[in-house]
Amino acid sequence: MDYETLLYDLSENIATITLNRPDVLNGLTSQMRAELLDAVKRGESEARVLVLTGAGRGFCAGQDLGDAAKVSDIDMEGTLRDEYEPMLRAIFDCRIPTISAVNGMAAGAGANLALAADVVIAAESATFLQAFSRIGLIPDAGGTYWLPRQVGFARAMGAALFAEPVPALKAAEWGMIWEAVPDGSFAAVVRTRALHLANGPTEAYRLIKRAMRMSVDQTLDEQLETEAHLQGKAGRTADFKEGVMAFLEKRKAQFEGR
Repeated sequence: MDYETLLYDLSENIATITLNRPDVLNGLTSQMRAELLDAVKRGESEARVLVLTGAGRGFCAGQDLGDAAKVSDIDMEGTLRDEYEPMLRAIFDCRIPTISAVNGMAAGAGANLALAADVVIAAESATFLQAFSRIGLIPDAGGTYWLPRQVGFARAMGAALFAEPVPALKAAEWGMIWEAVPDGSFAAVVRTRALHLANGPTEAYRLIKRAMRMSVDQTLDEQLETEAHLQGKAGRTADFKEGVMAFLEKRKAQFEGR
């Protein structure tokens, strides 16, 4: 697929997808959702870590309300089922680690797109906004799933009802994101984090993601069984053998991602 609304770059086993409609703060259109779905699948097959970011001064302003001729033409339910759900599932289920590098405003579906990644790193000037109630809607694009699990019921409810911007530093304090970093070092921190994952034990990362997500709905006994099963898989990887040898030989492990 040729991309018109985003940029795709593959370097050092890092696939970087940049939402590229800066004139409208990277508002999501039907075309962008299709391109993003394709790019995530491509990155999953070509790289060992995927980074999602935005061009210009914003990460993503959410749904581009100008994408339809008039409000009555917007099929909310159909759009969410047919376009948002496949895109979000591709990110959430991605076999490699995913990072949202939030460079500026992340609002509405744009905020929840960011939260779909495994790790969210934000510039300190960035904000997260559940803007939906401002136009008479509920949080979508996974917002009612991510938020209560990440920040707790009370904060999730307040963020949805009041639709107030949450600054990156507060988002980090709440546990909504992994970290907020000074704007001047944002790009360097994202690169360092991405390189760390790109050079790590990719299969172990995949199993970590699976175990963490299964824990939400399982009892302790079920989770202990899951851990034993998945650890058995991790213990049969080449990276585990390399990790042990590197430890014994007092050297840095050279993981191959298998």
